[in-house]
Amino acid sequence: MAWKRIINNILILTTLAIMSSSCKVSYAFNGASIDYTKTKTISIATFPIKSDYVYAPLGTKFNEQLKDVYVRQTRLRQVKANGDLQIDGEITGYHQYNEAVKADGYSSEIKLQIDVRVRFTNNANHTADFEQTFSASQNYAATKTLTSVQDELIDTMVKDICDQIFNATVANW
Repeated sequence: MAWKRIINNILILTTLAIMSSSCKVSYAFNGASIDYTKTKTISIATFPIKSDYVYAPLGTKFNEQLKDVYVRQTRLRQVKANGDLQIDGEITGYHQYNEAVKADGYSSEIKLQIDVRVRFTNNANHTADFEQTFSASQNYAATKTLTSVQDELIDTMVKDICDQIFNATVANW
């Protein structure tokens, strides 16, 4: 009877060892789902500002933040051109709109919006390629000037757009 229990335990342990060595579970807490055996590099082109209204620091902030997101959240090596993943595009919009009007007819709140056109190419899987516009906006009180809130609002919107681009390109939710 004892030898049956020993053989049973050996069979169970052998089965568990085989199953655990053949199964692979991978968790990525940053949201990226990249097959690093096929995808090793990324090239991110500089996005020029092609908006009617131009705020010069926007281009630099956006380009640096976009590259930073991929450096911090993936193991992809950035290359100047011809990466396994390729991202390029342009900043197409930088606009202000009256968002809310007071009873006296004057604006009480203004909306600042940034639009970015992105072209994404996945050389390992061309069905994932896309061209899409991403937008973010922030409101501010009409009692403030744009120059007094612009940098803070841009930082928030640029982070939001870069997160949207990251999720659309490598998160595959």
